[in-house]
Amino acid sequence: MTRTILRLTGADTRDFLQGMVTNDVTRLDQGLVYAALLTPQGKYLADFFLVAEGDAVLLDVDASLGDDLMRRLSMYKLRADVTIADAGLNLQRGTGVAPEGAFADPRHPAMGWRAYGAEAADDGSDWDALRVAHCVPETGIELTGDTFILEAGFERLHGVDFRKGCYVGQEIAARMKHKTELRKGLARVSVVGPAETGAEIMAGEKVAGTLLTRSGDEAIAYLRFDRAKGEMHVGEARVTRLE
Repeated sequence: MTRTILRLTGADTRDFLQGMVTNDVTRLDQGLVYAALLTPQGKYLADFFLVAEGDAVLLDVDASLGDDLMRRLSMYKLRADVTIADAGLNLQRGTGVAPEGAFADPRHPAMGWRAYGAEAADDGSDWDALRVAHCVPETGIELTGDTFILEAGFERLHGVDFRKGCYVGQEIAARMKHKTELRKGLARVSVVGPAETGAEIMAGEKVAGTLLTRSGDEAIAYLRFDRAKGEMHVGEARVTRLE
């Protein structure tokens, strides 16, 4: 996994981020903050980790989104005292004993720790297996431009705060939280038989969802909950929702 690490500096950095992202930036002093940037219509643009570095803030994002995120943040900051630049750092991560200076992944304890340094490092953990076991979405797979973050489990993953006040897309996220029952979203499924990632999951003759990351006989799927009942199938493979 290739990541871009940005460094945000300037007197207005934290206030600027607080008005932009889904989570509460005041929690930076407690460790990593997982958050997202949304469109005004409440859809996903990027997910990332924020961490304090003295008076600066590091932003850890999938490299495929790095340039666009930097451009968007630069566009939004207007006259705010915020400078955004590549930090020249790399991600280090693992699930064993965390080294000095590492931070616990806030999404789930099983996702281990993250740290930032001159060299990239990974302890070789089976990250897909961990993500599937705990239904943790991945940028570009479960998280796309059509994603609503509550359908992707951001509340469970500590990636959104409903008490922090306004941010871009906040109104839609709040409405989904308080006024509607989620009819679609990510869920774990069992898969028995060969099935390709990205294939439609069928419930009888109706499409019930899409198969996403698979690890062994389990996978993350995006489901229509009203149809995802009982045994489903992807071709000859049998698919069952796991609770």
